[in-house]
Amino acid sequence: MAKYLISFPSAAMIVPDGEWEAVGRDSHAVIDEAKAAGVYVFGGGIDEDVPPVRVSAAGRVAEGGYPWARPLDGGFTVLELPSREEAVAWAGRIATACRCDQELRVFQFDPQS
Repeated sequence: MAKYLISFPSAAMIVPDGEWEAVGRDSHAVIDEAKAAGVYVFGGGIDEDVPPVRVSAAGRVAEGGYPWARPLDGGFTVLELPSREEAVAWAGRIATACRCDQELRVFQFDPQS
């Protein structure tokens, strides 16, 4: 089984006024289904009100993320699934609930994780 990251940037969520409650309900329902199916690992959204910091190997803390990289924001879900086809199916369910396309990525296997 592989772990899959299903995610979207904040800008992808263009939800008409009055639909946010339904989006929340629908997205939580899909997550509840993933939990019931035993495939849910972790999920959430980046708190965009808390700015990132970079921490060096020496323990120095610098404000902000990498200046050359696009900001990391939005929401994500990690599921553990037996196939890419199942991951695509779950990503489609999350896309429907969130009203936006989802990016799907697979984590490299690491026997120590």
